[in-house]
Amino acid sequence: MSLNRSEQRVFDYLQGHAEERHYWLGKVQTIAAAAEDPHAAAIRLDADLWRYYEERSAVVPVFKEAARHEGLKRISMKNLAEHLLRLWVAPRPKKPAAPASR
Repeated sequence: MSLNRSEQRVFDYLQGHAEERHYWLGKVQTIAAAAEDPHAAAIRLDADLWRYYEERSAVVPVFKEAARHEGLKRISMKNLAEHLLRLWVAPRPKKPAAPASR
């Protein structure tokens, strides 16, 4: 999975901060459980991850520096959302295929 710079920054931050990672692990699993499908969960997480990036940009030096150089124009966090879903959520069992009628 290829992450953009902003997504990679968030992922690295979560990897280095257990309390943040734990929070996001729970959030990802809760959203995935409530969503109709993984696509819907990824869309919701994309928005939540961007809000998190904006919030962190006001207080965490690595995010502040990036925001100063790159600005805070909305950037997709969809790849990161999908990556976190794959890492932290057990795949749902596939529904059995309907028997073909003859």
